Amino acid sequence: MGAMAARKILIVEDDEAIRRGLADALRFGGYEPLEAGTFQDAMKSAVRSPCDLMLLDLVLPGGDGLTVLAEARMARPTLPVIIVTSRGQEEERVAGLKLGADDYVVKPYSVKEILARVEAVLRRSAERPLELESISFPGGAADFRRLELRFDDGQREELSERESELLRYLAQNAGRAISRDELLARVWRLPSNAVRTRTIDMHVARLREKLRDSLEVPRVILTVRGKGYMLAASAQ
Repeated sequence: MGAMAARKILIVEDDEAIRRGLADALRFGGYEPLEAGTFQDAMKSAVRSPCDLMLLDLVLPGGDGLTVLAEARMARPTLPVIIVTSRGQEEERVAGLKLGADDYVVKPYSVKEILARVEAVLRRSAERPLELESISFPGGAADFRRLELRFDDGQREELSERESELLRYLAQNAGRAISRDELLARVWRLPSNAVRTRTIDMHVARLREKLRDSLEVPRVILTVRGKGYMLAASAQ
């Protein structure tokens, strides 16, 4: 477990006995647990704590776990989050996944399951490249914070959040062909059978239009036959 020893896991859970039990289990698994027992602590820790993953209970005294998740996503878009919910909280679970949670665990859970989920999410998140704030492309630049394209002729074009995420993911992997399944998993955060691949093709077509990229001979977002899409290495 050498490489995992320093991984810090923030446990957001108001029940002290459960929190301590989780902390012991994580410590035993080679992680370093950090704890937050109230909404206020969770809000501070989610933004400032030097953690590698957050285990987030959605029911907290003083506030809502979904608010903590939204705040964490704003401040640290790449922080992996596993939601902990009780049975019957399906709406919250769905809302959490839509806000960008990586996984969820339903109470009552086993310690073995928690450790397996933590390990799997950390392994997946290690593949995530660092967040990009902007890229340039032939004829202009994309600003992912402002969700807009700025062209050399002074014109601007707004991007939707999804278009921005899609372009950013392609930019993080410039020069590599990315399959539609990978885009669904990483950008849409959905299993590959959840949405028809036509959805991705339509988003790419719209993005090309906004980038003033030729649909016949694209120079920015390239189609790699049989594989998917790739951002040209000249756009970085």
